[in-house]
Amino acid sequence: MNIGVVGGGSWGTALAKLLADKGYNVELWCFEKSVADAVNQEHENTTYLAGFKLPGNLSATDDCTKCVAGKDLILTVPPSHCLRSVLGDIKNDLPKGVPIVSASKGIENGTLMLMSDVLEDVLPIEHHPYLAYLSGPSFAKETAEHKPTAVTVASYNHKIAEAVQHIFSTDYFRVYTTYDVVGVEVGGALKNVIAIASGAISAMELGHNSTAGMITRGLAEMTRIATRLGANPLTLSGLSGMGDLVLTCTGGLSRNRTLGFKLGSGKKLQEIIDETNTVAEGIKTSKSVYDLSKKLGVEMPISDQVYQVIHEDKDARQAVKDIMSRDLKREMLSFS
Repeated sequence: MNIGVVGGGSWGTALAKLLADKGYNVELWCFEKSVADAVNQEHENTTYLAGFKLPGNLSATDDCTKCVAGKDLILTVPPSHCLRSVLGDIKNDLPKGVPIVSASKGIENGTLMLMSDVLEDVLPIEHHPYLAYLSGPSFAKETAEHKPTAVTVASYNHKIAEAVQHIFSTDYFRVYTTYDVVGVEVGGALKNVIAIASGAISAMELGHNSTAGMITRGLAEMTRIATRLGANPLTLSGLSGMGDLVLTCTGGLSRNRTLGFKLGSGKKLQEIIDETNTVAEGIKTSKSVYDLSKKLGVEMPISDQVYQVIHEDKDARQAVKDIMSRDLKREMLSFS
């Protein structure tokens, strides 16, 4: 099997390595030629996944059309805000009748589309029956280290989901399937926003009580908006919901938690952006979630405060006070 992986960041590289380790021939598209050269010459992505030797059956290119041409499966892993433009450039070059798996997480600014909506909006309709979406609690570094990991692949076409399940599954990477594309997509996007709040709480040394409460109420927000969009609420208690939320809110490798920690420590957003070469998806997603919640009339107090801290320069400690001083309510209300 020949596989094209579109996106040479840490997660794209880790998944490319996983597939190559299984024996597939993998070609990785990297936006920067220097990254592609490092993969080909040093067998290592020294920029985004340093320290891991990549197998010889994994090659790289900075030509996206070449990456996808003639492949038996396409995996797309660009940052969510780049997905539309990247796919737009290659939509007419994609092979027909092969699985197209998206592993990007986010909600597009402006259109408020999930990544699944963006793929269906950009790609010709003949590709739609072959779309699938991979999500769940999975740090790139730990996946590259072959540490036991469990994820979910969602597709409206169960045969495609099963095919992807078997292609990606190993003795350390276990893949489950589901029909609930919306639930999986919402969970993967919103956990990044809640993780920013978790990092800020940690930086302010507010304790484990605060973190546990914030994760639980964050899950309630995720479930409310997911079900409003048509998801099964049980999906949000699974790997792509609670699983990914716990990982991203508590794991030291989480870019979004790290961003929140720096914000909670008093750093300004631009200062944080300037000192890193990786993308914290929660920055842009926080705006989309804020706009979407207002459009749908869904109450999301934690996400609202994250938006205000990031985009309106609100003090993180004041955000905590505002959440805690809201009107008292019953815990279990209708998801809608």
